[in-house]
Amino acid sequence: MLYLLDANTLIRANADYYPIERIPQFWDWLIECGNAGRVKIPNEIADEVTAGRDEVADWLKGEDAKSALRLSERIDVASLRHVVASGYAPDLDATEMQKIGKDPFLVAYALGKSDRTVVTKELSKPSKQRANRKVPDVCGSCGVTWLNDFGFYREADFRIT
Repeated sequence: MLYLLDANTLIRANADYYPIERIPQFWDWLIECGNAGRVKIPNEIADEVTAGRDEVADWLKGEDAKSALRLSERIDVASLRHVVASGYAPDLDATEMQKIGKDPFLVAYALGKSDRTVVTKELSKPSKQRANRKVPDVCGSCGVTWLNDFGFYREADFRIT
């Protein structure tokens, strides 16, 4: 299984549970999983993180994390269009496209690939429409498997020993 991480998974892990300076084992584990081909971050998502000015941005800019975790694929434009049209709406305007940001890329990299799972901190909110839809609901509309962060930690067997 290849787990594709949403930016919020890293940002919230550092802020809430596994601060880089206090629990480096978590961040080392992510790099190990990346080197093993089990965890990746699409470039579009990584760029959102590295645009920041915090510990997570600095960590992901580091050569170890960068080489281990960046997904070395180009987006399939047809998949991306399908995710936008089916997951959000086929007629989003420019403001709505800006609002959804890079989330469609995350889902598109997993589209049609049963060996891929999107990992996000977002919560399902099925009543939301158009650009307000959440990643879990977009995944559901597109037939993409997703997990929340703690489901991923369990499935990937994260442990501190």
